[in-house]
Amino acid sequence: MLMFRGIRNPLSFLKKKKQMPDEARLDEKLEKMEQIAISGQLELNVQMLKKSLGKSDDLVIRHFYIGGDSQHAAALAYIDGLTNAPIIDEFILKAAMFNTREGNEPGSSLQPSDVFDSLKQYGLPINEVGETNTLNKAIRSILSGDSVLLMDGTSTTFLLSTKGWEKRGVEEPRTESVVRGPRNGFTETLRVNTAQIRLRLKDPALVIKNMTVGRRSNTDIAVIYLDGVANMKIVNTVMQRIEAIDIDAAMESGYIEQLIEDAHWTPFPLIQNTERPDKATSNILEGKVIILCDGTPFCLIAPAVFSQFYHSPEDYYERFLIGTLIRLIRFLSMTMALLLPSLYIAFSSYHPEMIPSRLVIAMAAGRSTVPFPSIVEAFLMEVTMEILREASVRLPGPIGPTIGIVGALVVGQAAVQAGIVSPIMVIVVALTTIGSFAAPSYSAAIALRMLRFPVMIAAAMFGLYGIMLFLILIIIHLCSLKSFGVPYLSPLAPSKISDMKDTVIRVPLHWMTKRPKIFKPKDANRMGPEEGGTKR
Repeated sequence: MLMFRGIRNPLSFLKKKKQMPDEARLDEKLEKMEQIAISGQLELNVQMLKKSLGKSDDLVIRHFYIGGDSQHAAALAYIDGLTNAPIIDEFILKAAMFNTREGNEPGSSLQPSDVFDSLKQYGLPINEVGETNTLNKAIRSILSGDSVLLMDGTSTTFLLSTKGWEKRGVEEPRTESVVRGPRNGFTETLRVNTAQIRLRLKDPALVIKNMTVGRRSNTDIAVIYLDGVANMKIVNTVMQRIEAIDIDAAMESGYIEQLIEDAHWTPFPLIQNTERPDKATSNILEGKVIILCDGTPFCLIAPAVFSQFYHSPEDYYERFLIGTLIRLIRFLSMTMALLLPSLYIAFSSYHPEMIPSRLVIAMAAGRSTVPFPSIVEAFLMEVTMEILREASVRLPGPIGPTIGIVGALVVGQAAVQAGIVSPIMVIVVALTTIGSFAAPSYSAAIALRMLRFPVMIAAAMFGLYGIMLFLILIIIHLCSLKSFGVPYLSPLAPSKISDMKDTVIRVPLHWMTKRPKIFKPKDANRMGPEEGGTKR
């Protein structure tokens, strides 16, 4: 909670300076850089750039004369590896050195300001040309992949868009398999990701706000929402929390998620993440806010409620009967993943009379050689399965699935033959593991994996009463959670009958004429003006 308060109420500068001298010195250095103005002397500007960037070897500074006139010296500064070399060669250097010769012959009376204006208006065939007169903005542009054109005799520099680093192409999402729907996913490049959302939502009301996070990384962030639909109170809250982040570097969107969420001491995710552009776009249309982070294919969706972590875009691409059946299977799998080992412990230890007599005899025969109580048996197998699961994820691609399957079969069979666990326990653990795989969201599935162990302890101590008591505590905890002001268990608690059309079950699309009220959208109509959105 202290971290959360620190985000909401940033410390004053003097207090931060006492507590964090390194960060304070860095802030002072950045402020001084913002105050340094570009001078009219080319060599002085070049030396300032070299000194500010630590004399890095990947900094390239190309000196040349504009229009071939030695009176108009210039220099182009950029980072090798972050820029597009053909653009620099053909559309900057060649254009500035040769295409501006007309009216700029050696010995002409053109002033540096005239040459600057000539380049700005028609001399540089670059789609994005900016200007600055401060050193800080010039350095930020260079580190972002742009090039800076410095001229002798003028205190204003050009910021030229030359980004062109190597990047991964658009591929199918790896963490969210697609059964039916588009197969392109987000990449690590921010502008590619925003373009994918633009392609799906060709609405002029779509707003993309650019921000930066990290004093040293200066990671680009894009906050996306639909103006006229999204609740501006939620949008402003999201942007204020992002602006209040004070950290050296945000290496992935998970940093942003942890620093802006409402509660930290909970296993349940309060912000959803996805690799799928179609999923992100559909959430924008519901009035939610999307946060894209440069350098990662995972975007954040806020606010989030509990039920949406068990929804998938395929639920809407198929007919409502199929979508409803799949959701019921997921919620059954969720129940199995959380309660199945605990129910085995409770029934075998405290309530054997609730089990059919033939099954009790079979279970007793299987446990006749097991020297441990059921709780030790369950913990041993569950911990083993978690280790195998983690090992299969970390191993190389071709080896990982093989180790997971073979390891589980070999370990389970060997444990039964050695009399360490009973056969029924192997079946229970296998069903539990399969049930946890059915969740579309990894963060929601791992929350149930964490809670499974304290539920098992409660079952070992009090039987079914312990399970019910722990479930009540979980429900109370879920009711206390909020995501950017939206109750986490809505529309179930508080109850919104109109929003229950898209929770555990999914009604036909022509019945879902309104957007969810729990997010308080400005425009509540999803279809219309006629019922179902189509004439019948």
